[in-house]
Parts: sequence; C-alpha cells; structure tokens
Amino acid sequence: MNALDRSPLHGPFARRQTRRVMVAGVAIGGGAPVAVQSMTNTDTADAIATALQVAQLSRAGSEIVRITVNTREAASAVPRIREQLLKMNLQVPLVGDFHFNGHKLLEEVPACAEALDKLRINPGNVGKGKKRDEQFARLIEIACRANKPVRIGVNWGSLDQELLVRIMDENARRPEPLDATAVMREAMISSALESAAKAEELGLPGNLIVLSCKVSGVQDLIGIYRDLAGRSDYPLHLGLTEAGMGSKGIVASTAALAVMLQEGIGDTIRVSLTPEPNGDRCREVVVAQEILQTMGLRAFTPLVAACPGCGRTTSTTFQELAQDIQSYVREQMPTWRLTHVGVENMSLAVMGCVVNGPGESRHANIGISLPGTGETPVAPVYVDGERTVTLKGANIAREFRAIIDDYVLRKYPKIL
Repeated sequence: MNALDRSPLHGPFARRQTRRVMVAGVAIGGGAPVAVQSMTNTDTADAIATALQVAQLSRAGSEIVRITVNTREAASAVPRIREQLLKMNLQVPLVGDFHFNGHKLLEEVPACAEALDKLRINPGNVGKGKKRDEQFARLIEIACRANKPVRIGVNWGSLDQELLVRIMDENARRPEPLDATAVMREAMISSALESAAKAEELGLPGNLIVLSCKVSGVQDLIGIYRDLAGRSDYPLHLGLTEAGMGSKGIVASTAALAVMLQEGIGDTIRVSLTPEPNGDRCREVVVAQEILQTMGLRAFTPLVAACPGCGRTTSTTFQELAQDIQSYVREQMPTWRLTHVGVENMSLAVMGCVVNGPGESRHANIGISLPGTGETPVAPVYVDGERTVTLKGANIAREFRAIIDDYVLRKYPKIL
C-alpha cells in the first residue's frame, strides 16, 4: 500500500488531526500529504530574477515558494513576478515574508496582497508596545479582506521580548521554576498561540491559519513542536532555522524533521540550507523530498539504491553509474510526472559486486550488478526480479538508461 493511501489516524505514520488550510490549490493539514516548501534568495525587487528562481524551485518539486517582501520596490514587483510565472504556465503558490513594515507595504501596494497566495507574519517583528497590536491588526485585516491564509511564524532569533519578560516573571513566581530552556520554549509557543487567537478575534477564520516555531537546535525544535502539537489543531510548518551548510545542515534538519514526522507532527516542511557561494538553491528542495520519501511518507522520484563500496570494488565504475542514473531519473521526472502515472514509485539498484549485488538487484524494479575486482567483466540486469540481459563494454550507462526508459513506457499508465 502506498504511504499516501494510509489512513491518517492509524499505522506507523498516524497523522495529528488538524484543520485544513488551502493555499492556491495546495492543501496544508487535514490529512493532506506533507507539502514541500522553499524560499528564494534573490532580490525580490528584481522581478525577472525572482520569477526565474521561483520557477526553478517549483520545477525541482517545491510545492509552495516564499519570497521576501521588505521594501516598496519588492512589494511592487510581486504582481510582475506573478505575471512572469503565468507566462511560464506555472501556478506555484507564492508566500510573502513580512517583517517590521509589512502593514505599510500591503496598504501602500494593495496589488501585492492580491498577487500573493499566503502571508507570513513574524509576531516578534510586527512592532513594539501599543504599535505591535495595532500593526498586527492591520496585517490581519488585510488578510481578511483579501481572504488570504496567514502563517504566524515565530523565530527564536526575533522572539517578542515583552512576551518573554512576562513568561519569565510568571516562571519566577512558580513554586518550582522551570529552567531557561523551558522558559524560552514556552515563550515561543505562547507567542504563536496568542497571536493565532488574536487573529481569530480580529476575524481571520481558523482554517486560514498555519503556525510555526523555528529554532536552530534539534532537541529544542522537537520539544517545542511536541508541545505545540498537543495544544492546538492548527496545521504546522516544520523547519530547523539556520540549519547550516552542507552535511551539517542536512543531518541536523533530517534528525529533527524525521522525529517529528514519525510522530505525526508536521504538515509542511522546509530544509533551510545555507547554499555554497553560487550554489544550487534547489538542493534544499531535493533534501526535503528525500526526507519524506526515505521515510515512506511520499514519493517524488525513483530512488537509487547503491552499495558504499569496499575492497571488492576498487574501480569507480559503479559509483559513476549510480551517479549517472540518479541524475538521469531526476532530470526525467518533470516529464515523466506529466506523462506516466506512478513512475515516482519505481525503485532502482546499482550494485558493485557479487556479494549483495544480485540480491539487491532482484529486490528493485530494475537493478544491475556490476563486476567487482577480479570478477568476470559482465553486469547482469534484473527487471522485476528476473534476470533479463547482461551488459558489458563501454556503453553500460547508456544501455541501462534505455532499459529504464522502456520499463517506464511498459509499466506505468500513460496520462492522456
């Protein structure tokens, strides 16, 4: 049974029951599949560059894309970004990320709110004192008039200091005060829940509210979301903020998100990787997809099983083939997704010697067992558990890709 067909109330992936929020056709919560989000890092005022990156992220598999709206120029560019996306035949939901001056920008450029599909508001950056409540109310009123969902996104780097002081004072009066970490967690949760309650008082329907409470520590994030999930039925957006670069960012994000997803917590996710200079922004989308797919929660693209190599595999042939095939199926998926039903569930194996090679290859839909050091220089191919052909020579990669293409055509129904 496909993971998406499992009941949200039973089984190893029992999902927390939440309200459902619709964002331009993408469902968040209410038992819908966990959605993948990402965020651009272009200057939003550059409408063409931003639209191109949104398109790139969308084609990589990001189902919702957030853009920074921090200046009058950026707000004015949002309708043009939407126009460019429509010219590219892309309907990806756009989220506006607002801090400090969001109320002014949305009032000054009403077309910005119309072009966006969702607003992200950080209650710690809305304002201070009386201005905080007034400016938060103005943002919510705009969302109500435009009928736009809102993510109330708390971040520990910009936590409302007045609220934090209040929580600290309340804690000091407790017979057994909590430690500093517990106080910080409670302040973040209170900020999210109190802001959501205020938004509903101001007229924003509860089914237009998503919450998030982002920190950069794995255990802090898990603790906060466990508590937040137990105290509300709003959909939750997950993400380890400032996760970092490279393997550190990937490992930290995976460690945090996997625990929560296994417990049924989370309705959308973002992996906040710091890209290398001029690096590919789409990497965060791929990592988010792979977290969901390797856990069996969703399927996005055929996964390639490959052995790590050992003293039996002293050549790099199987490594090069595994990389080739993994890149190939990702490149083909945008086309396959539109033309063949279910191809994302296909499994592939590229193995390096006779120890586990034939067995792993038989378990995959299509597998190849390459010769190890000193073995006969031939590579048997298995299709649905049956040995079908033996490849050898310099064109193994091209011939194996052709076998994959033929399998897709034969096994997966064509979309008419």
